[in-house]
Amino acid sequence: MSHAYKTMRLQLTWPLLKQIIIIPKTCFSYSITSRCAVNTGCKLVKRRKERKPRLPADWHTLSWEERLADNVTPLWRMSYEEQLQWKQEQQNNILLEMTKQLAQDSIDGYHNKSTFSVNRGVVGNPKTAGFYISNGKTDNIDCVHGDHLLNMSSKHKMVARHYEDFIHLSPLKPCRLFHDGGHWREITIRTNSAGHTMPIVYFHPQTLTPEEIGVHKAALVEYFTQGPGAVCQLDSLYFQETTMTRCSHEQSPYQLLHGQSHIFEEVLGFGEMFRISADSFFQVNRGAAETLYKTLAELNRACVGGTLLDVCCGTGAIGISLSPQMERVIGKAEVVLPNLMATLNCDGGLTAGVNPSRAAIRRLVYISCKPDGEAMRNFRGLCCSSDYKTPTMAVPVDLFPHTPHCELVLVFER
Repeated sequence: MSHAYKTMRLQLTWPLLKQIIIIPKTCFSYSITSRCAVNTGCKLVKRRKERKPRLPADWHTLSWEERLADNVTPLWRMSYEEQLQWKQEQQNNILLEMTKQLAQDSIDGYHNKSTFSVNRGVVGNPKTAGFYISNGKTDNIDCVHGDHLLNMSSKHKMVARHYEDFIHLSPLKPCRLFHDGGHWREITIRTNSAGHTMPIVYFHPQTLTPEEIGVHKAALVEYFTQGPGAVCQLDSLYFQETTMTRCSHEQSPYQLLHGQSHIFEEVLGFGEMFRISADSFFQVNRGAAETLYKTLAELNRACVGGTLLDVCCGTGAIGISLSPQMERVIGKAEVVLPNLMATLNCDGGLTAGVNPSRAAIRRLVYISCKPDGEAMRNFRGLCCSSDYKTPTMAVPVDLFPHTPHCELVLVFER
């Protein structure tokens, strides 16, 4: 039995951040046990599923708005101090302790990207733009307005309400089930810290001709530029025709109907702007993302002047934010790395963002928004290999106030 278990030590440290509660710099020693099967590699230990706060006993008697809030932002009934305490207990199960240092100044309206579905509302309105919630009495799915949700931006709520008004005026039906017909689907709304707004409207063409679809696209543009929706002051308006639930730009191009092709976001005062397109990934909480990037820079001090492999880089925010301290940054490393290995210079240290099976990697910084999910398999795979990595530091960052989630940064060293 003694060979079936391996005990590791974690030194948990947190950098002091200016905008948050200052507490003494402290190192925490935390012991974790990972289960390893002899001669068969690592096996996952079945872990208890992350729990949400217990719902009130009379949950089904609550208003639809309260029930939706319990689904989308389960911690909304708690003060932010209570939320952090609750998250601390949850994070203890995944190697670390949560501290007040990781709190965010802005905890309401922080979402810079929201997607509103279109379906039957609780009062029978078939063209409701909101969020799905299960009706426990009939097992039906209802769509509830999200105006009261704490994490939603007021601009997103405004655009969603006007989109609902527009599809009410349209002669076309909403597309609730693909095989039942209908056309208007969800709307995704993106904003930046300057308030610039980019909605993307999703549309099922069914049997309409391109000319017929063009009429409805023109009506959408007119509504949001000259009609009641002009109050939203859109900077961009995109449209995607698709017969699938989700598809990429390559599968079905995003069509720019109005305004600029991109919105821009500045992070950490770089002066350079991140260009955000209709389908690019960017952290939904800009302020907390800055905290995350500062944390990464702090953790990467051992490899200053080295090379950073930015894997699955999205808009490149991590690579760009760390670039002042690196000699070289390689974006989309998962694509280009195989061709670079022969010429890769690691003299100054090499930092990677995920788990590459390359002996040259000395330090691995793993970022996960759900560390108790599939990422745990990677953690255990790394930790159970005696000739590879061991975790040396863990830092949680609360990117998602009012929800049970937080971002976890783990550092593995050879």
